[in-house]
Amino acid sequence: MQGTEDHQQHIQSNNLHLTGFLTALGWTNHPRRRQVVVPQKIGVEMEMDSLGDRILNGERRALARAITLVESGRADHRAQAVELLTHLAQAGRQSLRIGLSGTPGVGKSTFIESFGMMLTAQGLRVAVLAVDPSSARSGGSILGDKTRMERLSRDKNAFIRPSPSQNHLGGVARRTREAIALCEAADFDVVLIETVGVGQSETVVAELSDLFLLLLAPAGGDELQGVKRGIMEMADMILVNKADGDLKAAATRTCADYAGALRLLRKRPQDPETFPKAMTVSAVEEHGLEHAWEEMQALTKWRRDNGHWEANRAAQARYWFGQEVRHSLLARLDTAQAKAEMERLNTEVSQGRLSPALAAEQMLAGLS
Repeated sequence: MQGTEDHQQHIQSNNLHLTGFLTALGWTNHPRRRQVVVPQKIGVEMEMDSLGDRILNGERRALARAITLVESGRADHRAQAVELLTHLAQAGRQSLRIGLSGTPGVGKSTFIESFGMMLTAQGLRVAVLAVDPSSARSGGSILGDKTRMERLSRDKNAFIRPSPSQNHLGGVARRTREAIALCEAADFDVVLIETVGVGQSETVVAELSDLFLLLLAPAGGDELQGVKRGIMEMADMILVNKADGDLKAAATRTCADYAGALRLLRKRPQDPETFPKAMTVSAVEEHGLEHAWEEMQALTKWRRDNGHWEANRAAQARYWFGQEVRHSLLARLDTAQAKAEMERLNTEVSQGRLSPALAAEQMLAGLS
């Protein structure tokens, strides 16, 4: 009997400890142990709101975690990312988004570091989203931009986040747009988007940015012809880098060549007089950066005052809505059932029993 009483007292003692622990966590005690009252917001929803609040307060670790979340391809992470972005959109914060593209070896990382250091010295908060090329074979990326921007990475007013391009068109990671929205919510004044290279498809970065800069090296003649007309038409400013030392004279000539080429392009409604324009800069010697920044600010102010800023943002939202719809439709082809049907129809087409057009109709009918 004594052993039974000791055992019951031990159980009651454990129950009291458990009750105290649950009460400390905010759970309400109830006569029946299985009926506990929990907060209305639980689990993922509460966690996303908490993460969003930390981002709004400017916590860098929370921002890094959120960018990892939006870059994830998992369906549950995607749902969480959408919820988080919806929560943050209510703050209505906007940054100046500057897209930057250029030929390999032109000094994009050096320019961004020098330009970013100049901006932070003026008291501005700068976020850098650097897109690195992904391997077509392994899908991996080096993500070395942070090591190439050593000074800027140590600046407390700067945030650098390299992301893999994952072989997306234009060298811009598919979720870069959402990473930009996260940086805006974290109250960064300027967001710089660096892309992997230059080409006709690179113009997609213009659908992410308020200003699009094309960074080029001193060149001329045939090399001038190598720059695609499409990206020239999208650029708001052309910056000829490496205008220092022995290359200074060549950079000046190259700038004049590009300025002449820009004058031959069709006038765009979103540009004031003298824009788009070409300028020389030296990222190493940090010459011309302040002048370039003054021109960017002047262009931004003119577009805001004349309604082009909001019109551009609205057009970009429509563009990305269309992209999301297209991507979601393509994702439906990536299921096991769709792949099996594709393989069956492939066999029918290859053996001549179905035409490609009829097989495609059957495939699409099965998806609807």
